[in-house]
Amino acid sequence: MSVADGAQRREIVLARRHADLTPEQLWTRYFALGGSRDLVEVEAYLDGLVGLPRHQCDLLAHAVNECLDEIAWTRRAPYSRALRPRRPHDDSLAALVHLLEGAELAPPERLPRLIEAAGRLIGIGLSAYLADYAQQFLHPVSAAADPGPPLPIDSTLAGRAFRSLEMLPADSAGRPCLWVPLVDGAERIGVLRADVADDDTLEDPGLRAQCRWTALLVGHLVVLMTQYGDGLDAVRRRRDRTIPGELIWSLLPPLTAGVDGFVVTGVLEPRHAVAGDAFDYSLSDTTAVLFIVDAVGHDLRSGHIAAIALATHRSARRAGYGLFEQARQIDETIGAAFGNASFATAVLAEIDLATGRMRYINAGHPEPLLMRGGKVVKQLTDGRRAALGLGSGELVVGEERLQPDDWLVLYTDGITEARNSEGEFFGEARLADFLRREASTGYPPPETVRRLIQAVLAHHDGSLQDDATVLLARWTNPHDIDPKR
Repeated sequence: MSVADGAQRREIVLARRHADLTPEQLWTRYFALGGSRDLVEVEAYLDGLVGLPRHQCDLLAHAVNECLDEIAWTRRAPYSRALRPRRPHDDSLAALVHLLEGAELAPPERLPRLIEAAGRLIGIGLSAYLADYAQQFLHPVSAAADPGPPLPIDSTLAGRAFRSLEMLPADSAGRPCLWVPLVDGAERIGVLRADVADDDTLEDPGLRAQCRWTALLVGHLVVLMTQYGDGLDAVRRRRDRTIPGELIWSLLPPLTAGVDGFVVTGVLEPRHAVAGDAFDYSLSDTTAVLFIVDAVGHDLRSGHIAAIALATHRSARRAGYGLFEQARQIDETIGAAFGNASFATAVLAEIDLATGRMRYINAGHPEPLLMRGGKVVKQLTDGRRAALGLGSGELVVGEERLQPDDWLVLYTDGITEARNSEGEFFGEARLADFLRREASTGYPPPETVRRLIQAVLAHHDGSLQDDATVLLARWTNPHDIDPKR
């Protein structure tokens, strides 16, 4: 046994005594970690009678140290080599680890307390505000009995941070703070409020990085926890959903997602009572697949048709089938399930993300719009076929070549056919004019579709008679993306 080995053995023996472990208890822990020597050999090693391989000695040290962690002793038995720390020493990493570990088996209602505790680890006050599903207010989520009033998205600095996806400093009632966008990937969830000690701290780049990392993790946790509990969903849901609305919302993908230079975002209205409209997409390293559907009717039956269309599309897409077969299977499934009196209009599109080449099928649906240079340059009129459920007929695939920064806009007729009190349609011209004006604002795609739905609702005096859905995609040539961004 070398001098170094003897020193390690002595420290293990001292640590074992401090931990008040019997040889049998130490061996049990050691064996659970993967130790391969029997109790007699371990006891002989502790008595200095035999040596053990370094790996086995390290397992014994680890077994002792685990017990010492439980009783919070500061002295540790040494290892034969340098090991990575089990806990991060950096405050920002400690905050992220606290969030991850705290959320592992936590109900959604516990997340506000975890956020506040993470803030204390980096020396700031942290609280979250979640956007309601109508995207009109940011609602506080807090462990406090009275978390405070909601903040309007369109008229507050917090709302501006949400709308623009920018981190914004503020001085609220003498309390300097940062409003930090809360996102899950590309999807906007709400904002984090970070209260700091003084105004100078607001510009600290290290603090801003810590807040951004925390917001990214909290955004993921909000989405994850909403999948298995209703506590956070109740904050965001301001009206009860109808049964068709609940059915459709349970099937939708995230409203916004992105990969590299491609972002897709969608919105449905009325969010609490949508019935026959739905959308889906799939993004990979090479391809984006888009699908928007509008089932006939405005009741639970139309919700069933839309749900069947979504499920069939996903099944065919995941089986590797192309647009022809995807459309054929949806058509046959709707016909078999509901008969020839039921159908759904739809657009199926596939975009090559390396070249911008787009192939699409339009099954009786409003023609997609292509925006370039801030204005609508064309309607995509090819690839027409009958609505899904009425028989396939002749199948033709349309093609289009997207250019960098093009926008592709898919929508249902509930957008253009929304009427005001005088019976005037919102119409394609008003839609194109709205998109032209929005393109000049520089807002991210999800803000554009949010504002579009607000404009449609305002035109229709705040209440729609038909579902209105938009799916907007923006493609940027990956070769044109700044790798430093």
